[in-house]
Amino acid sequence: MTVAGLLFLVLSALAVFSALLVVSTDQLVHAALWLVITLGAIAGCYLLLTAEFVAWVQVLIYVGSVVVLLLFALMLTRAPTGPGSAENTGNRYLAAGVGITTTGALATTMYAGFNGEQIDGRRIGSAKAIGNALFNDWVLGFEILSVVLLSALIGAIVLTRSGDER
Repeated sequence: MTVAGLLFLVLSALAVFSALLVVSTDQLVHAALWLVITLGAIAGCYLLLTAEFVAWVQVLIYVGSVVVLLLFALMLTRAPTGPGSAENTGNRYLAAGVGITTTGALATTMYAGFNGEQIDGRRIGSAKAIGNALFNDWVLGFEILSVVLLSALIGAIVLTRSGDER
């Protein structure tokens, strides 16, 4: 095993461990901070796969923006953030079973799809290749996503305005 392979395994284990802490902690702020570690470890995996552009997008968009937006939403809504603030339902074990089954199905699919395949990072992870794929093959999905994000932003602005300003 190479150093890059070993580092990939360490980052992958860190991502899985911190993702489990995101969904199992009782404190919402701690969950957001564990999410930062999860997304950072995933960005490190992208770097090891020579997808530098995707790694920087991961850091700038997800770690930089989404987590900050999540923390602002927690502060603006005055949601309880202390111990015991997470809502426990009777579906906890069913949700864990569905999550484990989905993870197993995804791992099996990825193993079957990439077994023994070497990824050429110069062809896949470059900004040119991503731009060509995004704006040629996936342009409709990209535009739908932009409309959904715009409507979410407008909804967040409307929800945070006070009743007097409406």
